[in-house]
Amino acid sequence: MRMADTQSNQQNTKTYSAGIMSQSFWFVEFKKYLKLISEGYMPEQIKVMVIQENLFGSPNEYRAKRIFGYISTRAAHIDEKGIELFFSSDLATQKLLNLICIIRQDRLFFEFINEVYREKAIIGTNVLEASDASIFFRNKEVQSEAVAEWTDGTKKRVQSCYFNFLTDANLLTVVDKKKTITPPLLDIALERYLEASGETSIVKAITGVF
Repeated sequence: MRMADTQSNQQNTKTYSAGIMSQSFWFVEFKKYLKLISEGYMPEQIKVMVIQENLFGSPNEYRAKRIFGYISTRAAHIDEKGIELFFSSDLATQKLLNLICIIRQDRLFFEFINEVYREKAIIGTNVLEASDASIFFRNKEVQSEAVAEWTDGTKKRVQSCYFNFLTDANLLTVVDKKKTITPPLLDIALERYLEASGETSIVKAITGVF
């Protein structure tokens, strides 16, 4: 299990990726995977269970393998302390830990939360618009050749994933297509875990504070 305490430093060295658009929040699958890891199963053993027992309820073997690959990679971004915290926490905190593992994987997603979600929360503008994401991507095009090469379709799919993940983690509340920013009140145990891991930046990003 890879330790998370160097993640903040690693975040700055990661390249931008659109790989997130192939994923879903997959909270139930993530929880099942962590449960098996906590019981001593190895990733290859879990892979066999995912395929042979259809552990994730996939429509076919190909999809089962794909989801396993994404989930096992995501779970590599939480350490033993994080897993212990996960299973001693309420549902809201568990969903946040799933989101945090996605953030730890994806530099651009973290920057979106930090530069768009957090800044809007700080200034008291509580609605997240599609135009906010469009401006964000235009700014990143200037900074990154990789993002500059993305098609409009790619950017829309990535944006959709960002909004969906934030909604699934309860950081957005959607009513009649209006996306209202709802920063969480972090469980103190989660806050201390992130701070001990050197990830105060994640605490600030998802709670919308200075």
